[in-house]
Amino acid sequence: MQSLQQKASEWSGVDQIDAFAINNTNLFEKLGFQSFINLSTNFYNRVYDDEEEWFRSIFANSKKEDAIQNQYEFFVQRMGGPPLYSQRRGHPALIGRHRPFPVTHQAAERWLSHMQQALESVTEIDTDSKIKMMNFFRHTAFFLVAGNELKNQNQGVPCKHGASKPAAV
Repeated sequence: MQSLQQKASEWSGVDQIDAFAINNTNLFEKLGFQSFINLSTNFYNRVYDDEEEWFRSIFANSKKEDAIQNQYEFFVQRMGGPPLYSQRRGHPALIGRHRPFPVTHQAAERWLSHMQQALESVTEIDTDSKIKMMNFFRHTAFFLVAGNELKNQNQGVPCKHGASKPAAV
């Protein structure tokens, strides 16, 4: 049986070494606090304006301002800054926190598309950092998909996309 990390690597196309290259550089010190606020704000502006109702509905029970704050605090903490997220919300526990949401292959790809566009629009983030961050985001998105599918298997819900291959978007 594959681990969630192995599935994330397979489905995302990003191996764990590249996914966790963010650990080799303190991106918080390199980029600064405001870069993460700008990235999260740009990202959630895109998400809440998404043309697809099915995707927007994933975020319908969240306030945009709260989503922005949760995300930039998590990014700051994960990328070398102070533990803002944990101080306010406790351990990130990504799979558990995303359990109520339909984290499918299609949703992950849509999320990643918005994140890629947001990263491209934040000019204060250099190209090397953008690559490292996108590899981390891509791997993490599919780690959450794997966690969602494991939850569904444990609840007896058939896996919509199969256990080994993502669906085409």
